[in-house]
Amino acid sequence: MLDLYSRLSPWLTAPSWCIALSGGLDSTVLLHLLATLSRQQTLPPLRAIHIHHGLQAAADAWPDHCQRLCDDLGVELQVIRVQVAPRASIEQGARDARYAAFSTALCPGEILLTGQHREDQAETLLFRLLRGAGLRGLSAMPERRPLGQGMLVRPLLGVSRNELQCYAQEQHLTWIEDPSNHDTQFSRNYLRHQVFPALLQRWPQAAQNLARSAQHLSEAQGLLDELALEDLAQAATPAPFDWLGLDSLDLGVLRQLSPARQRNALQYWLAPRTRLPDSRHWAGWDALRDAASDGRPLWCLTDGELHRANARIWWLEGDWLNPAGGQAAWPNPGKPLSLSHNGSVSLSGTLPQGPLHIAYRQGGETLAINGRGQRDLKRLLNESQLPSFVRSRLPLLYCGEQLLAVANLPGLSQGDWQLHWHAPTSEQGLR
Repeated sequence: MLDLYSRLSPWLTAPSWCIALSGGLDSTVLLHLLATLSRQQTLPPLRAIHIHHGLQAAADAWPDHCQRLCDDLGVELQVIRVQVAPRASIEQGARDARYAAFSTALCPGEILLTGQHREDQAETLLFRLLRGAGLRGLSAMPERRPLGQGMLVRPLLGVSRNELQCYAQEQHLTWIEDPSNHDTQFSRNYLRHQVFPALLQRWPQAAQNLARSAQHLSEAQGLLDELALEDLAQAATPAPFDWLGLDSLDLGVLRQLSPARQRNALQYWLAPRTRLPDSRHWAGWDALRDAASDGRPLWCLTDGELHRANARIWWLEGDWLNPAGGQAAWPNPGKPLSLSHNGSVSLSGTLPQGPLHIAYRQGGETLAINGRGQRDLKRLLNESQLPSFVRSRLPLLYCGEQLLAVANLPGLSQGDWQLHWHAPTSEQGLR
């Protein structure tokens, strides 16, 4: 059917191969193929993962079916139960929960193998065409992509469903038929049962041709990705305040590009950070880019925010989206102090005496500066050109009511000490 060994040869040194086992035809054939191949060739250890969504009563029997199948083939099985978040699309919710579970389950360097085939690829392309997807979406399912700490690989994309079924019958395999696969209220099922039969009757090679088109589009997207990397290399100039640890780009460089190249570069840059907006919502980028120089524009995306400051755009996520506020007593200033949603602080130099605490700007603060007298903190921060989105969470060191130091700005200290702020890492985690 397929030279599976040569197709998977780039990952022969992986610590293990994990099969995404739903119990359906595709994954059952993939599991059997790999178990058979492991007796003929030296492969990484095999294991299977079954995701139980709990969306229908019939699914309660599927883990046992998968366990019997794995026992027969001598493959370890892990069953993971997930909760599907309520949303408009059950299909998308189940997919998000499934891939989040896979991502968490993968160990560093492991390969997750899934059983999507040629018709799945053709359906994906047609489905995304009908939704008005851009080139990245029309590239359909990539044969490989990073997932969690490992890699997702789809080795059967060039194989037809009919070939899989013939193999299963020849090997006397049994598989699960998901009752929901025949419910045409779901868009993919409607395409599969209502649209594709009509297409194949008129164009017998429709699935093969659509899958080939997806491959051509994927190559075109690859060229655009190369262009994006070139443009981003120009925009990734050194940023001020590198201690913030935030990803940023030079807005002036981006502005020199055409609008289409701006979007292409930003799509590539944002893809590992957040779910991308569709074409209808890119007005947020235009507003951010074109706002007045004294404005404080931001673009809210699904998993974070883009801010504009210091002629750059900055990506914020995770703890950076949570407000830092209140006070934190510091009874032992000789040791670092963790702050709620705001990293940690430490002191160096001659430690100040008295009861110390960390607080944040409320307005009206002043600080005594050697040779300059009492100065307004707002004016001092303006002079420092610290990005506006940082100022509300910049730690301030107090002794009682007296402001002693401002974090990470060496000139803003009343004595022979420095307040060091280790800003929160800008990492959201799983997408």
